[in-house]
Amino acid sequence: MATSHMQRSGLTPKSNIMMTENIVDKPRIPLVAHVITDDDIGLLQGAKLQPINLNRVVKLLTDPHSVMLYDRHVNALQRLVRHYQKGFVSFLESIRTNNVDRQTLKKMRMPDQPLYEQLIVDILKICSYPFLKEKSSDELVYEQIVTESVSQLGYMMRVSSRDIRKQICSTLLNFYSEKPKNQNVQKHKATSLTYNQNIIENSDVSETLVKSLALIENELDMKLGILTVLQKFSNKSAKNCDQMLRAGAANRICSRMMDPDPSGQLLFRSVNILWNLLETGDPAPLSAQLNNFVCISQLRDAFIYQLTQGYSHYDRQLRNDLLVLSSLVATHCPNAPFIETGFAKQLTLFATFQEVKSHNALVKHLKLMQNHEDFELKKLLFNILISLSKDTTAIPVLSEGHLMLALMSYVRANEKTSGPRDWSQAQFEEIQLHALGTLCSLCPLMLEDYMICQGSTRLLLLLEWCTGPEDFGGHGNSYHGTGGRGNKRAQMRYCLRLIRSIVSTGQETVLQDLADQGAINQISTILHNATQSKDSDDAIDIEMQSDMLFILSCLCEGDMHRKELLGTQGVEVCIHYLRTDSRQLNSGLGHHRLLLAAVDCVWCSIIGCYTTEEFFMELEGVFLLIDLLEVCPKNMHNIILGCLLDLCENPKTQHHVLSWRGKGNCTAAHLFCEIWRNEEKDMGVQRASDGSIKNISRPLMGILQEQQGIVSLPATIPSQSIVDVSENMRAKLYSIFCKIGFTDLPGLTVEDHVTLVVIEKFMDLKLGEVWTEVISELQMEGVRPVTPDMEAIEAISRGIEERAQIVCGTQIELLEAQQNQDVLDEQEFYAEIRENYRQKEKQLSDWTDFVARTSNFQLLKAAKERQKLSIDASRVQNNYRELESYHDTELKDLHTTTFCGKSVDVESTSHNLTGGPFANYDPKTGTLRDRKAMKAPSNLSSISRY
Repeated sequence: MATSHMQRSGLTPKSNIMMTENIVDKPRIPLVAHVITDDDIGLLQGAKLQPINLNRVVKLLTDPHSVMLYDRHVNALQRLVRHYQKGFVSFLESIRTNNVDRQTLKKMRMPDQPLYEQLIVDILKICSYPFLKEKSSDELVYEQIVTESVSQLGYMMRVSSRDIRKQICSTLLNFYSEKPKNQNVQKHKATSLTYNQNIIENSDVSETLVKSLALIENELDMKLGILTVLQKFSNKSAKNCDQMLRAGAANRICSRMMDPDPSGQLLFRSVNILWNLLETGDPAPLSAQLNNFVCISQLRDAFIYQLTQGYSHYDRQLRNDLLVLSSLVATHCPNAPFIETGFAKQLTLFATFQEVKSHNALVKHLKLMQNHEDFELKKLLFNILISLSKDTTAIPVLSEGHLMLALMSYVRANEKTSGPRDWSQAQFEEIQLHALGTLCSLCPLMLEDYMICQGSTRLLLLLEWCTGPEDFGGHGNSYHGTGGRGNKRAQMRYCLRLIRSIVSTGQETVLQDLADQGAINQISTILHNATQSKDSDDAIDIEMQSDMLFILSCLCEGDMHRKELLGTQGVEVCIHYLRTDSRQLNSGLGHHRLLLAAVDCVWCSIIGCYTTEEFFMELEGVFLLIDLLEVCPKNMHNIILGCLLDLCENPKTQHHVLSWRGKGNCTAAHLFCEIWRNEEKDMGVQRASDGSIKNISRPLMGILQEQQGIVSLPATIPSQSIVDVSENMRAKLYSIFCKIGFTDLPGLTVEDHVTLVVIEKFMDLKLGEVWTEVISELQMEGVRPVTPDMEAIEAISRGIEERAQIVCGTQIELLEAQQNQDVLDEQEFYAEIRENYRQKEKQLSDWTDFVARTSNFQLLKAAKERQKLSIDASRVQNNYRELESYHDTELKDLHTTTFCGKSVDVESTSHNLTGGPFANYDPKTGTLRDRKAMKAPSNLSSISRY
């Protein structure tokens, strides 16, 4: 091996002897591994901590042999505080520290040993620091343990010591929101602030602090300390807010927020916590906890106090926050005791004292300025009154407070100037729009006050100002003024909304008042001007036009005189909107609502009046309705069919319907049948592939009705078969066919005829379905009719089945006839193909004969002879050539098979009698004028065709 190694190395054995001896004789030096740490060379920064054995401290406190060694206890705890003054080194030490705290608290309960209190405070101060971790994974590994340790801090609030309670609050606050700057320990790193906040959220310390408020109701400073912690915890933390709400925080805090407090912090922090719960937590449980007499009274007292006694910016903000909380309760809890506590009456007073003079002492010296907080207060008062109006018992209170009169004061034209103490123009415009929005909710509930305030006159005057030529530059602030910058559109929009909400009540006195004030003519004129405008409409314009059409529908419905007031101008307006391009329905601007409003206006305002109906049909209104029915979405079919059905009461409508033609020359009857089939398809009615009845026992039943089955119902409640009539369009289609007839309808296919058989027998089949339901209900209830009734029921059952079989048989006959017709058409088609082939063969044969005649003179002569024989055979007289009147038209010795000749004058009648071709005719004596006979042309052209 040594030799081979030397050879590979390129050395000879002799030359390496001395080298080997030297290597063997050289002394070996052992290698020593030196590990120099950062601590050895002083690179580590921060304090150096060595953990101590906390188990020995716990044993010292709990061992029965050392339980009375108080000095040793104090020394051990002091050494513990000094050692961990930068924070606990590991997560497990926090658990042991909690054990130390529990044992120390037991010592504190001994009346003669109060010396442990300061030690616990010092330990709690250390707990305010973030925990120190050795590895990054410690946060995840010990998360549950740390969470339980933090929860123990909340449980320590049961200790009666004020200093300990204060320190617990300070510890939790610092641990949640602050990160100390001097916590620098070697080989350890403090946990992040986000981790600490997650620990607090996952623990139940928030819930424990809320419950601890019951222990310190009479200790103001401690209550403020806990509220400070809760205020911090509830800020942007949904988990903490949910925990606090589970502990009833809203009720506990709100019920005591008006306790005596010279500093004013109690009310501020209580409102701030409630606001955080509202903003971050669930509003429903918050409202439920505030829905009691005590909390509403506290909110009332706090709001009145801040409104009447507060003058600073802070007081006004706090006042508005209280009103928002009250609005939340009124919105989610309509039965909240606002009436019982008198809060609703006082809110009405504060909302109306500027517009309606009052001698109440609360508002005697109250002034609202132009600052932002007072401006928001005015709008918040309107908002809470809308919420309170959901309770019907609040309506008399609002009426007694003259709320309607105060709101109606804003229904007027905007002034260009304002007083020094009045709202600015922008503020007045926004409050005006907010007041109009409030009236939209309140006027339908307070119609008597509306009529007393002459609301119709005010609204129509405002509407006239909105469409008038006066210049007005709207500011367009807030969402109420959207699209109203530099114009009056915002005022007009809310004015029309208010009129719409009033007419939608259907109160005849209100409708008559508006009609007497000229609302129909005024609105139709506005719509007519809008149709004549060439400007493109945006979403707001379309919304206002839809509202005006709806208002006209409500005003004219069921009153012939008002329909006549609409006149031809209103009909032209409706015709214009019916011509809306169907492609705009998906534009997102609201054209679908505008089109529905136009159809509804036709139905309510035009149909039923002879003059308007006649003019509507003259403008092809029936055609437009069916055009719309053809292209519009399915959800619009019902209202259009209802409109057409009522219009069919006029006999002239039938001719319009039958004359209509759509795309692909489609007829109205075909369109109605197609809608019927689509309706039954959506309902899940069982039909064969060819459209015939598949289930004779259920010819009209849909899948929903079949799934619900037969349910025994009282006589006052309609059954499913009766409800089905109004839930789909089949009844309307049947009624339309009853008007236009079931026979001689143009443009129907066989499938349409099959469908038409079902439509024609719809009433019979529906009656059978109702009888079947009645019989099934009797069987379900175990009722056996008397013998005559039973025989009648059996006869009815047989009749039902026979009708369905007759309908099915008729459909089968139609389908068979169509099948036979298809066979005949197919045969005719093939016969035509065969004839075409025969013609092609004859054409080829004729061409062959033609070529043969031109190339062979003998064949040409024979063809000529055959032609003459054929001509002679076709004549009645055989010897016509021998007659005196015969004229030969052919050229002599011309061997062709065509009819060629020269132009000649027929001289069968003398010129002396006729006078020639251009002679004047005398009916008594004849044409006797002498004229020269027209000479034949000398050059005769021969036309030959082979």
